[in-house]
Amino acid sequence: MGRLAGKAGSVNAGGGAIAGIKSWSLDYKVATLENTAFDSASVKGFIPGLTEWSGAFEGFKDGAPTAIGSSITLTLKESETTGQVASGSAILTGWSPKTDVAGVVTYSYTFQGTGVLTIPTA
Repeated sequence: MGRLAGKAGSVNAGGGAIAGIKSWSLDYKVATLENTAFDSASVKGFIPGLTEWSGAFEGFKDGAPTAIGSSITLTLKESETTGQVASGSAILTGWSPKTDVAGVVTYSYTFQGTGVLTIPTA
């Protein structure tokens, strides 16, 4: 079974890497629309509806925060393997800084996709 190391992952916004990022997550889903009719033999039926995607990324503070409400072109790289990239247009919807007396200052962001998501090909 093949596995990939995430150590070469990255988050790019507007063509440039966001420094200090250490992890990201992506939720890509499709709505299901019920289409049950009288002739369904008492079994609910469904068809696919609209898709949507959103997610988050976090890391260490390394420069000024990126402004929420910004529309960005987002590229999420999974690994060093070619084709392991998800990308699309998104809006930064949240920013959560965290400071701990015994730790490093971290930033986390949330985003909402605003169009087609290009998914990994490999």
